[in-house]
Amino acid sequence: MTAFALAWRTARRYRARAVLAVVGVAVIGALNFDMLMLSRGLLLSFATMINSTGYDIRVAGASTLPLSRSPLTDATTLMNEVAALPEVDAVALIRTAGAVLAAPGRPPEGAELIGSTDPAGLGIWKQATGGDLTSAPNGATASAVISRPLAVRLGLSAGSTISVRVRIVDSLSAMPPVTLRVAGIAEFPFESQQASIVATTMDGFKAAYGGVLNDEASFMFARSRPPAGAEAAADAINRLRTDIHAFSNEQVIANFGRNAFTYFRQISVVLSATTAAFSMLLVATLLTVSVNQRLGEVAALRALGISRRRIASTLLWEAALLVGIGGVLALPLGELLATVLDKILRRMPGLPSGLHFFIFERNALVLHAAVLAVTAVVAAMYPVWLAVHLPIAQTLRQEVS
Repeated sequence: MTAFALAWRTARRYRARAVLAVVGVAVIGALNFDMLMLSRGLLLSFATMINSTGYDIRVAGASTLPLSRSPLTDATTLMNEVAALPEVDAVALIRTAGAVLAAPGRPPEGAELIGSTDPAGLGIWKQATGGDLTSAPNGATASAVISRPLAVRLGLSAGSTISVRVRIVDSLSAMPPVTLRVAGIAEFPFESQQASIVATTMDGFKAAYGGVLNDEASFMFARSRPPAGAEAAADAINRLRTDIHAFSNEQVIANFGRNAFTYFRQISVVLSATTAAFSMLLVATLLTVSVNQRLGEVAALRALGISRRRIASTLLWEAALLVGIGGVLALPLGELLATVLDKILRRMPGLPSGLHFFIFERNALVLHAAVLAVTAVVAAMYPVWLAVHLPIAQTLRQEVS
């Protein structure tokens, strides 16, 4: 009989202990798997958001922070200069402002007004229903794309009209409301889940300011030409003016990986080490108890000529079975737990709706398997030492007496 077959029979013989070990490893392994997904989940989710915008360069005012909203001055001229660069394929300007929505029979509601030179909204929203800003305004000042939560709260759909009034900070003056026709409803992944967002064209944004608007922009998106690449295009943009800073998507992601998400990586490492230690202790304790209960059986096998190596192999296989089965069961359990935890954590106020805390990746699965393999080996070390150094004669006399 092979060592694996003997380990399998032992596990079936002591079913209660085996089931306890498997369940314990599955629960602890699920937590460990979740921590491994958490370690890079936010960064992977953020990278997906950035790379799905349709642009690979972000231009902001003179700042070292990639996502800062330092205003870009003389924005129209800058946009034309950037668009003329041979390394750049497309450019879009973005402006933002606080606003108030007025709907019949409802109190005014605060919102964020976004003006974009890209009618498809690349970099800002993902179309869900209806059309984009290229739709004809039909008598209204301009078209608008609104966020889904806003549409649900106000009962709006494509074709509805909304009245928007810009709020001017640090001023006692009030701008007159402007009428916008809802062309479509979209998801805004960089905004919070319940945010009230109204996006319109730059003409609509200017109309909301009474037709008078300074030539500034909150930030700019650019798309590089394939032969040049994002890094070369960003360098070319940086050489245009000293009061701007262009970042490629890779630079933005790297910056946030070093700063914003370090805390979650540290937490996940600590919790992963803790859960792995608990799993190792659980399996080691159960195996040690099992060996102590079977000292006479082990001594008899040794007396019959079964080698120390085979005894050690049997115990290693027994640990591998318990940890392996528990580890496999931990995967669906961990995915289920991660889904629940992700929904809870994403309720934090101000968190972008496109961010997720737990993201499955191959590296997490490989690390999960590696941690379980180390756990099985370490957990079996003391029981193996106990079994192979067992005094045969003394143990048999104690069993008989």
